Amino acid sequence: MSWLTNFVRPKIRKLVQKTDVPENLWDKCPACGQMIFHRELDANQRVCTHCGHHMRIDVKRRLEIMFDEGKYERIDLPKVAIDPLKFKDRKRYVDRLKEAQAKSEEQDAIVVAYGTMSGVEAVVAAFNFDFMGGSMGMAVGEGLVAAADLAVKRKAALVAVPASGGARMQEGILSLMQMPRTTIAVDQVKEAGLPFIVLLTDPTTGGVSASFAMLGDVQIAEPGAQIGFAGARVIEETIREKLPEGFQRAEYLLEHGIIDLVIARKDLREQIGRVIGLLTKQSAGA
Repeated sequence: MSWLTNFVRPKIRKLVQKTDVPENLWDKCPACGQMIFHRELDANQRVCTHCGHHMRIDVKRRLEIMFDEGKYERIDLPKVAIDPLKFKDRKRYVDRLKEAQAKSEEQDAIVVAYGTMSGVEAVVAAFNFDFMGGSMGMAVGEGLVAAADLAVKRKAALVAVPASGGARMQEGILSLMQMPRTTIAVDQVKEAGLPFIVLLTDPTTGGVSASFAMLGDVQIAEPGAQIGFAGARVIEETIREKLPEGFQRAEYLLEHGIIDLVIARKDLREQIGRVIGLLTKQSAGA
């Protein structure tokens, strides 16, 4: 009986049981609808191999793409008060923070790092959209200020990479106060004679786009990125008119002179490094 149980039965089960296939082997492009093998998509920096649509990427992958050889040094950001307003809607704000921290493995919606881009030193403040939609609260404001201070200290360019739904409502006026704070931080970088470059990614909206995200010496965007303040539907209902095709997309903003460049993801490191090199009179070249 033990021979049947230990040898024959497992063999039969192995023959008839269904093989588990991971559900995340394929990704569907939201633009053209084509299915793409996940390894092929990752190798192409999450850009659709069929239509060139730039999908969103996490903040760690973003930093790897931007810095030479994917190497960079992160800095610890200042601590801020947790839930200063004791906010609660359907759940407590502190609980939302804990969930976002566990999901993203980050403390808040911004990461600050420094390294070289095409051989030119830069400080990058990159938003993490996976953390509460990249919303800007006190921690993000402190992160931008810390990034500006580091850029001035190291005499390096500051590159901001926003990806945000806007200000964080759970922090109320304290969140809105980060708009002038980040603007002042950017001014300190400019007063030191250092470049401030903004790379607008999908999406950049709300209070972020109404503050530091539109103050770059050079405004760059990824193809197809949504950039604006209020949503298109809200604008249409307010002005009672149909908006133009492609409104609030990177290409539309480039055509109307709001941004300077639209650069494909694969060329970002080289092109931003070249821009910084020109502005700082350094030779850029990886």
